Amino acid sequence: MLSRTAENLFWIARYVERAETMARLLEVGYRMAMMPSSAQGYRSEWASILAAAGSASGFAGKYGPTPRQGDVEAWLFFDRDNPASVVNCIDHARRNGRAVRTALTSEVWDALNGGWLDLAPMSTQPRSSARLPELCDWTKRLGAQVRGAIEGTLQRREGYDFINLGCFVERSDNTARLIDVKYFVLLPTTDMVGGSVDSYQWTTLLRAVSAYRAFHWAYGGEVTAGKVADFLILNGESPRSLLTSLYEAVWHLDGLVRRYGAEVPASASGRAHETLEQLMARDIEAIFDEGLHEFLSWFINELASISNAVHDDYLSGRM
Repeated sequence: MLSRTAENLFWIARYVERAETMARLLEVGYRMAMMPSSAQGYRSEWASILAAAGSASGFAGKYGPTPRQGDVEAWLFFDRDNPASVVNCIDHARRNGRAVRTALTSEVWDALNGGWLDLAPMSTQPRSSARLPELCDWTKRLGAQVRGAIEGTLQRREGYDFINLGCFVERSDNTARLIDVKYFVLLPTTDMVGGSVDSYQWTTLLRAVSAYRAFHWAYGGEVTAGKVADFLILNGESPRSLLTSLYEAVWHLDGLVRRYGAEVPASASGRAHETLEQLMARDIEAIFDEGLHEFLSWFINELASISNAVHDDYLSGRM
């Protein structure tokens, strides 16, 4: 496979997953904003969402230093000046898909193209906070349609490995950022940890990653920081956990190593295996002792290194 084709496939999945994460971040902010807040002990939930999305400086440059709900919604969903907005991510995914149209099945292309076509009328409708949950649900459904088409129709060849590798690298990064919104940026004063606001925020995070019911199946009724963090970081049965997502990325990297053998250096596979081993060596108590924010920062940096190694091994023209 041409490295250019591999890169297009890799980024189709990353952009679709990123669009879905922007929608999930907006959903977190929307639910958090419905909670009463005060000047003491809280950071602005919308400032927190911008920080987690990594676009606070870009937003401030266009809208000013004070994040207002309507402006944040526009920036993260519709704004063409934001490279990570939902609209831009879907547009980029579709462009990458069009570039490798012959490497995709008609079902995968129809899901990508159909989502892109839906955006035009949505962008012209009046914007209101009441529409935000509807927009978030639409984005999540589109992600499910694209993934379903990939799983149901794409041949299990190197293209399948590249597109899934992009999905799971991006999902690992995004889940870590979503957890960090809650624990580091939205964390209230320490005397409120374990209280009703803390519990509500963890519950909101579970709902945002479509894991509320699955969490209760796994851990019972009580929602605590330790249980939710364990479920979203180390639980191998949780489909969006860091462990599950990284394991899937390693699996597809190993598939590429088997396919290409000595043709590529396989540094990405080695780096991913090393990170996975370090993750599996931890338990949730050790992670909290280390500092959850510090751990998540380490993990996000590791994913960036893995992604760079993937580019060097496969996407830089060496294949």
